[in-house]
Amino acid sequence: MADQSLPLLPHEQPLAPRTDLWVGASFLAFSVAVLSLTLRMPTYTDQGGQIYTAPALVPSFYAVVILLLSLWLVVRSIRAGALTPAGTQGGPAEAGNSNARFVLAAGLVLVFIVVLIGRMPFWLSAAIFVAAFIAAFEWRPGLDGKARVRGLAIAVVQGVATGILVTLVFERVFLVRLP
Repeated sequence: MADQSLPLLPHEQPLAPRTDLWVGASFLAFSVAVLSLTLRMPTYTDQGGQIYTAPALVPSFYAVVILLLSLWLVVRSIRAGALTPAGTQGGPAEAGNSNARFVLAAGLVLVFIVVLIGRMPFWLSAAIFVAAFIAAFEWRPGLDGKARVRGLAIAVVQGVATGILVTLVFERVFLVRLP
């Protein structure tokens, strides 16, 4: 739980309702396009294959999830007043350091891909990446030592849990060998 006495970081401040409406509409259009393309993919039922071997299964699942979440975002933004003249107001007072945050995220992904994967077990690579990502993006200036250690501990626990769960799901459910 965040300390309520600290100011919100730029990425924690709510966006203007109209921004959420446009983002939701964009993802809605994207998910409909993906669904329409997956309906054209082969199903292998004519060759006696099972439904879960269809190549469109995973993209269809993702498209449905994105469609539902984008509908939720659109409805939420309309309820917040996105269609009113005041719908453009709100959001962070300044853009903050979004470029620096993008570079940090891209750098962490590159370290994950180039340095971590293949040099150690995948679960450990994923755990380090997720823990570092959470720690980097949840870092707040002005926190006392105890809160900082607690936040780092939570990041490590979430990283290890994610690394193990992702490995188990891919290797046991999808039967995919990970590096």
